[in-house]
This record gives sequence, structure tokens and C-alpha cells, in this order.
Amino acid sequence: MTPTTEERLVSALEKWLKQDRASRRWRNLLLFAISAYIVVLIIFMIKGANELSVDELADGKPYAAVVRLTGTIMPDSDTASANAIMPLLREAFRDKQAKAVIIEANSPGGSPVQAALINNEITRLKKKYDKPVYVTVQDLCASGCYYAAVAADKIYANENSIVGSIGVRLDTFGFVGLMDKLGIENRSMYAGEHKAFINPFGPKDDEGREYFRQHVLEKTHQQFIAAVEKGRGERLHKGDPMLYTGMVWLGLEAIEKGLIDGLGDTGYVAREVVKVEKTRIYEPQKPLIQQLMKNLGTESSLKNLLPKLLMQ
Repeated sequence: MTPTTEERLVSALEKWLKQDRASRRWRNLLLFAISAYIVVLIIFMIKGANELSVDELADGKPYAAVVRLTGTIMPDSDTASANAIMPLLREAFRDKQAKAVIIEANSPGGSPVQAALINNEITRLKKKYDKPVYVTVQDLCASGCYYAAVAADKIYANENSIVGSIGVRLDTFGFVGLMDKLGIENRSMYAGEHKAFINPFGPKDDEGREYFRQHVLEKTHQQFIAAVEKGRGERLHKGDPMLYTGMVWLGLEAIEKGLIDGLGDTGYVAREVVKVEKTRIYEPQKPLIQQLMKNLGTESSLKNLLPKLLMQ
């Protein structure tokens, strides 16, 4: 007997409902598994926060507070701006369990304003809390990074770390020759004789450039030098003609020039200088779920998976 159209529709509907129920069960199971996974991660994260467990934090033993300064020092940096670093420094200095503060630096420099703000805040906090502060250089601490670092009591680096670059620069380009070859005409409009002195599409303004060099770059350089001499004091070999030329040095030679105090990393300074075994890292706070996913390398995979689950 041939099934009717109605019977075929009912049969198809029953199959679809069974498939839908199975699909929903799998979706709910996956969502439950992800939720359980996140809860477990949160528990482990709380227990292992800042390299110290909750029990270790509660035992009252001293440790070294570590603040990381990483990347180019710019106003919008999450890891190297004054707005990012200064609150962490305040927390670290306020921490009564922290015997000292270690700034772990790995930066090519950047904004002199941001570097000066960090330098000033380190100086202020040292006076307020009477707590020693050290800088440990990883691969690089040059220019603005060194500007910030000289506020510390002592600076340590690896023998292959690059340190120095006490100078100021502004990079500009000129495209006039290329534009002439391509038949492109500059039609910039401005009021003020030197308003466009660094315009890459117009002719060089030698008078404006020289004025800028003397009144901005050179004065910023002198402020940088003053900060270095204030921070390093008698340890600095001021008679060295290369010292303020913008040159950089490796760790051993940086010691000879008085730019740093010794060789060592964060662990060495904590153990041998501060005389503690533990460190507590202060980092910018991110949304918990983002931090969990990033730390475990699951951020991209979950981003791809969740929309598919929610669309089923």
C-alpha cells in the first residue's frame, strides 16, 4: 500500500524532530562542557594568581612585587603607557607584604612625556613608602625606557641586554622628488611661515627644522640627560664623550659606564638582592573570560565555536 502525501509529511516531520532533539542535546552538552571548563579554569586561576597561591599570600612571608614595562612607551599602550604602569606601581608599593618593587623592563623607548611621567611616579612612590625599587632589563631598555628606569635605586641587566640610547629623534621623509617624477602637485594650504616645516610633500624648511631641533629636540635631550644624572649620580661616568650621543651598549660595558649596577634577571634580584624566594606579578586587569582564553590559547577557537553553537 502506497503511503499518502499526509503520511509522508508526518514521517518527515517525525524524523526532523528526532534530529532536532539530538542536535539540541549535543548543543546543550557542548555548552555545559564549556561552562564547566571555564569554572574550573577560574578556580585554578584564583589559586595561581600572581605566581603565588592564596595560602602563600596569606602566610605573611615577604616577596618582591614585579611590574612589567613591555613594548613601545606610548599613551595608548596597555603595557607601557603611564596610565597603564603607574596604577600598578602604586599597588606594588602599597603592598605591605612586598619587601621591594622590581620593574621588569623590555622596551625600545618611545614618548619622552610618558617616560618622564613614569620616572616622576617612581621617584614619588620611593619617597612616600621608603621601599627599594629595582629595574631588571630583559632584551632592551633604550631611550625612553632608560629615562623611566633611572629613577630606580639600582638597574640590572643580562650581559647581552642593550642599554642606553640617551638621545632624542624625530623621523621625517621627503617625497617631493618622487612626486615631481609622477606629476603629482602639492596643494597644501596653511597660515604661519613654519606651519608646514615637516610637511613631507613640500620643500624643506631649513630654518623651521633647525629651530625645532634647537628648541624641542635639544631641550628634550637636556631634560633626559638631567634625569639620568639625577638618577645615576656618582655612578655615572660623565666624562665619557659617547655617553649622551644616543649610542647603546651591552650589559658589561653598560656597567663600566655607570648606566647599570650589575648583571642579573628578576629571579636573581629577588633572591640575591631583596633576599626573598617568591615574586608577585602586578598586571593590568582584563575581563576574566578574555584573560582565561588568552592564557590557555583558546580565545580564537572559542570565538569560532560559540557563534556556531548559538546558531543551531
